[in-house]
Amino acid sequence: MPAETHSTHEPIGPDEVFATVRTHLSEILEIDDATITLDANFAEDLNADSLALIELVEALEEDLGERTVGFTVDDEDLGDLATVRDAVDYVVSRLGAGAA
Repeated sequence: MPAETHSTHEPIGPDEVFATVRTHLSEILEIDDATITLDANFAEDLNADSLALIELVEALEEDLGERTVGFTVDDEDLGDLATVRDAVDYVVSRLGAGAA
């Protein structure tokens, strides 16, 4: 049986990306996911340090890599992600999914 070389799943939109980010952040930071909003700043509002962001990236790459072959987050882009919205927008743009 040949290895899967492409994604057969539907495109992932901003709402689903946000839900995924929120779920992982709540587990990593051990906080209620209801406290994680799009406008929340990782450092100031969520007390997320760089290690927590790396854990988030690893979790997203694992989850989204299953749906979109080759999905990665560039290490040099991490510094540009200050808010949850920044992360969601970044992931959506990397996935090639536009806001409908």
